[in-house]
Amino acid sequence: MSTILVTGAAGFIGYHLTQRLLADEHEVVGLDNLNSYYEVRLKEARLARLMGRQGFDFVKLDLADRPGMEALFKAYKFDRVVNLAAQAGVRYSLTNPHAYTDSNILGFLNVLEGCRHSNVGHLVFASSSSVYGANTRLPFREKDNVDHPVSLYAATKKSNELMAHAYAHLYGLPCTGVRLFTVYGPWGRPDMAMFSFTKAIIEGRPIDVYHYGYHKRDFTYVDDVIEGIVRLIDFVAQPDLQWSGDHPNPATSSAPYRLYNLGNHQPVELLYLIHLLESIIGRKARMNLLPIQPGDVPDTYANTDDLARDAGFRPHTPIEEGVRRFINWYTEYYGVGGG
Repeated sequence: MSTILVTGAAGFIGYHLTQRLLADEHEVVGLDNLNSYYEVRLKEARLARLMGRQGFDFVKLDLADRPGMEALFKAYKFDRVVNLAAQAGVRYSLTNPHAYTDSNILGFLNVLEGCRHSNVGHLVFASSSSVYGANTRLPFREKDNVDHPVSLYAATKKSNELMAHAYAHLYGLPCTGVRLFTVYGPWGRPDMAMFSFTKAIIEGRPIDVYHYGYHKRDFTYVDDVIEGIVRLIDFVAQPDLQWSGDHPNPATSSAPYRLYNLGNHQPVELLYLIHLLESIIGRKARMNLLPIQPGDVPDTYANTDDLARDAGFRPHTPIEEGVRRFINWYTEYYGVGGG
């Protein structure tokens, strides 16, 4: 079994991934800084379910702490690294831009340097569907040009892809980026629509619905995301022998580098999600219908052919089933009615 570093281990996806890797009998070192971007108690509750598990070590550390990161990579011998730690959120980036450069640029550089100097066998890192930015041709494909981000968050995620490629090219570090599409499920993030809408509907408060509810999101259930990442961890990126600089494919490279969409390839209109929440919770939503927010993209829709070809897997959980599982968790965890 491998020793795997999971950054952001107390976060939503990092928690679920760590649970899965431990169940598969890997040794996992979980890193998190437990910052206050959202409810710290939720992060602590996730972490409490990991602490004491055989094969798990926790390190409280910020990715931007260069000496701390150097010491971490010297203290352990990692076979694989999965970088999920990042400052998330599109709207937050409009008012707190420096948080994104500190974590997503400087922090990611420290991860790359650690992997480079300790000969990590494969770095898998979280990118985002937000990199598609101003693109409107659907579904989004990894070979599409993504040079027009519409938020700083998206720009930092695109930067991660470029930085990883440079390290793959210069140092032969195998790097695989996964572009995540609106991940949801139990233990999810309070700042995301699924969570905040559920909370507001149960509490009888109005919800702000941007783009008048007409935009579509490729909601992807967390278990599907974890399955995709786990399969890619040991599908080590290799050079594409057919890659040509005359006609460059952004998804591959002559270096050991790959990009994959990880989405449900079934976009859902936001109004449908709200009606689904209403039907499961048993209460009507009070909606403030508003225009699209700066930094938001109208629709997301993942083409997952490359993932299916290389990893033998496509996300497939229906939104109806995933939402029910989320609400069952929410009502049990917070001890409230609904579902």
